[in-house]
Amino acid sequence: MIAIVCPGQGSQKPGFLTDWLALDGVRAHLGRLSEAAGLDLVHFGTEADEETIKDTAVAQPLIVAAGLVAGRLLADRLGAEREDLVYAGHSVGEITASALAGALTEDDAMAFVRTRATAMAEAAAAVPTGMSAVLGGKEDEVLAAIEAAGLTPANANGGGQVVAAGTLEQLAALAEHPPARARVVPLKVAGAFHTEHMAPALEPLRALVDRLSPADPVHPLFSNADGAAVASGAANLDSLVAQVCRPVRWDLCMAALLERGVDQLVELPPAGTLTGLAKRGMKGVPALAVTSPQELEQARSILA
Repeated sequence: MIAIVCPGQGSQKPGFLTDWLALDGVRAHLGRLSEAAGLDLVHFGTEADEETIKDTAVAQPLIVAAGLVAGRLLADRLGAEREDLVYAGHSVGEITASALAGALTEDDAMAFVRTRATAMAEAAAAVPTGMSAVLGGKEDEVLAAIEAAGLTPANANGGGQVVAAGTLEQLAALAEHPPARARVVPLKVAGAFHTEHMAPALEPLRALVDRLSPADPVHPLFSNADGAAVASGAANLDSLVAQVCRPVRWDLCMAALLERGVDQLVELPPAGTLTGLAKRGMKGVPALAVTSPQELEQARSILA
């Protein structure tokens, strides 16, 4: 059983799409996705600096587009007739996974992420907020320290990593008084995602839903909400809306993948984060991070 996984915000790096443009059809595909996103994704994926692509309104469509590009290049290996594929995505990567699993069209996925990114950027601008990874420590002590600082455990990533989210003052307080045997590492994101700070983003997404055409996924698609496979395309879309303010339970997704019998992980670009988490949360399961066209050929061999 092979899991195709898609990373979330913070995985983007300056110039990470440059090498992909040499592949047939990629520039044209990115052009179509750019029209849907209202952004020049070729520019942002090849020429923009780190600070520019940290912007939520840019980062989220860029990350989803990168995964869709790689997914199309692997399309002949990801047929609906296969019974050995499952999908999952972390945070905004869940939109990518939804499209690749057949629950959203590419156009709907880009329309959704465009609205999501813009609305979340506006919500983040209202109050200075952010996120920090808490690495190590005992889980109960980590959660207690996060709560004591007034923060939300926005991502439970497994393997001893919890991401705290809230105001910059709250994050600074946590960093000054970290849990025992734990490190607090600021993340390159521009807001307290997956918390009530993002509540203003819900209404624009709810207004968009009626204009989209969700479908039931053709392969199992695991939800960040609880790690369970989504019941339908409509339920998945509702969950994607709620996810904006709801913690991401990637630990439960990894547990569900193991329970399903996954024995190979393939992470689509901008890859690296989820394969890193799998080393501790899915010990013994081989994981390939597709960071360049070279790894794409490895992925094709695995999927053969």
